[in-house]
Amino acid sequence: MRNKQVKAKAIERPSPLNIVIQVGLLFAMILASLIFMNVALADDPKEEPKVVYKARTEIDFEGVEIAGELVKPQGSLVMERHSAQFNPLIKLRTDFDKEMDSSVDEVK
Repeated sequence: MRNKQVKAKAIERPSPLNIVIQVGLLFAMILASLIFMNVALADDPKEEPKVVYKARTEIDFEGVEIAGELVKPQGSLVMERHSAQFNPLIKLRTDFDKEMDSSVDEVK
């Protein structure tokens, strides 16, 4: 038998400069994709429409026929309050005849 020598090629390692370039490109692609994704998802600032109401609103019911029943409440809503009655501690006099007579005597 013949001895055949098989030469295997050694795997060459990439140079440090190639590794730095590849990592830099990968980082740049990730950064660019994040930036463009944020720009694509950003909403445009929209101004809210200003609502203007009329100063006076008129509703015309002339051509409309309205049918229904008038419903009144049962009983009265407002009941009259009775004032409280207390026993008076001071007796009010109805006549001052004695004082009037004495004042006339003093004037004379």
